[in-house]
Amino acid sequence: MTAFTDQTGATIQLPYAPQRIISAVPSQTELLFHLGLSNEVVGITKFCVHPSEWSRTKQRVGGTKKLNLETIRQLHPDLIIANKEENTKEQIEALQKKYPVWISDINNLKEAYQMIEQVGCMTGHPSQAAELVSNILQNFSAFTPLPYQPRTAYFIWQAPYMTVGGDTFIHAMLEAAGLKNVFADKKRYPEVTIEELRFAKPELLLLSSEPFPFKQKHIYELQKHLPGTAILLVDGEMFSWYGSRLLQAPGYFKKLFSELEINR
Repeated sequence: MTAFTDQTGATIQLPYAPQRIISAVPSQTELLFHLGLSNEVVGITKFCVHPSEWSRTKQRVGGTKKLNLETIRQLHPDLIIANKEENTKEQIEALQKKYPVWISDINNLKEAYQMIEQVGCMTGHPSQAAELVSNILQNFSAFTPLPYQPRTAYFIWQAPYMTVGGDTFIHAMLEAAGLKNVFADKKRYPEVTIEELRFAKPELLLLSSEPFPFKQKHIYELQKHLPGTAILLVDGEMFSWYGSRLLQAPGYFKKLFSELEINR
């Protein structure tokens, strides 16, 4: 029997490397695939779109905010991997009464690396997890941020507009990219008005592809209010997924900055 303490401080006991894993978090589903756990993962959410073959073949257990507890029961999991922010507290607490549930709580890159390593240890793949973290660190160390820090706002929702505060993982990724979050003094995901956005004077506004799928038409709408601001559509997975997707983030940031240079 081995004890593992999750990122909320709760401890679970695993008698052996789990053979029937359910992932309730898209980013961590992709991580499990990267670690080579195709046979062990038996259930994922409908939002777990990577890898595509899993989204077509694995049993779906509902959405991240509305898990199907009966489907989970039928799958007889010996480990459920969840997230404090993405999953519903009441449902996770109900699952904890019946199954080992390991919960991540990630607000920065250090916590993301810890999660990857812990998941690797729990699933019997510690060397693969350690190699993944090493490769992510190497990619970030080879990445050169812009020589200046553009004042940046990042939108995750429309009607109402919602941005990211300084205590979020997206904020940490903005910093890693060399961008200055103009709403860093706010908490979590606050609503902001056009007036507040104008007052913040962002040089750059990033419109995420998720959870709200911003499109080109939203750039046109916002550009009327911010004529001097560069506005770009960005891949939200690169800023908010804290698993193996981090391997690709530095290269994505480099490409994004090349677009910025064109627009300057």
